[in-house]
Amino acid sequence: MTSKDWSGNINSVWKAIGTSNHSKNERETDDYYATDPIAVDKLLNVETPRHLIWECACGGGHLSERLMEHGYEVFSSDIKYRGYTKQHLILDFLKQEDKLFSFEHDILTNPPYKYATEFVLKAVKLLHENCRCYMFLKLTFLEGKRRYIELFKNTPPSRVYVFSERVLCAKNAEFDHMRENGGSAVAYAWFVWQKGYTGATEVRWI
Repeated sequence: MTSKDWSGNINSVWKAIGTSNHSKNERETDDYYATDPIAVDKLLNVETPRHLIWECACGGGHLSERLMEHGYEVFSSDIKYRGYTKQHLILDFLKQEDKLFSFEHDILTNPPYKYATEFVLKAVKLLHENCRCYMFLKLTFLEGKRRYIELFKNTPPSRVYVFSERVLCAKNAEFDHMRENGGSAVAYAWFVWQKGYTGATEVRWI
């Protein structure tokens, strides 16, 4: 599905819930971790994404909702429907071959971690030149020889924003349960890739 003839408000165009191109036994069933929306607030203190953002693994809509509260127009998709009523499309992001929009936009998401490398490579492929993808990932994503060869060697991020305080990432969006059991011991960061960027990676703290 493309939007070469797109015009008007996204909500008036995309109403495809119930349309699917994946099987009922999808890989993300046990890999849905919702992100505390405060992660968006901290990112927007240091970055200014394009007005249109594609949230390609929207889950329960936590990041999408906060982005819209900040005035962004958000296109939300996921491999399955998780009850987020503003989700526009059921879509396997990794199987998307063509650009979804003919105009510039950024991509922002918390991808399923075991497919994070594939999500980054796919996002960079689908973006227009100079557009950016923002990936909420564990700080340990920086590690690994295989990941260096497959991703970082030829496609380095332009910036990495390390959280100075822990940000919750709760399985199945069970934030209260997570807080009651001590919060999170995992360090996260926003990784930013810009299509066509060839410089060094800058690390900052937020």
